[in-house]
Amino acid sequence: MSLMSVDEVAEFLGVQSIRVERLARENLLVTTDKDEQGKPLFKKEDVERYKVLAERLGGL
Repeated sequence: MSLMSVDEVAEFLGVQSIRVERLARENLLVTTDKDEQGKPLFKKEDVERYKVLAERLGGL
C-alpha cells in the first residue's frame, strides 16, 4: 500500500494543497492515516480512483 501526502495528491490532481485538505474534510477523499504534522495521508489507489471519477463528472 502506497501512501501519498497532501502535496503529492495536489500535484497528481493538479490542484492546490488547500483543495485536497477540503476534499478530505468533506470525505470526498478518504484519509488512511496522518503524518507527523497531523496532515492526512491517502492511499494512492483511492486518489487514482477519485481522479477518474472527477474527470467523468466534468473535471476537478
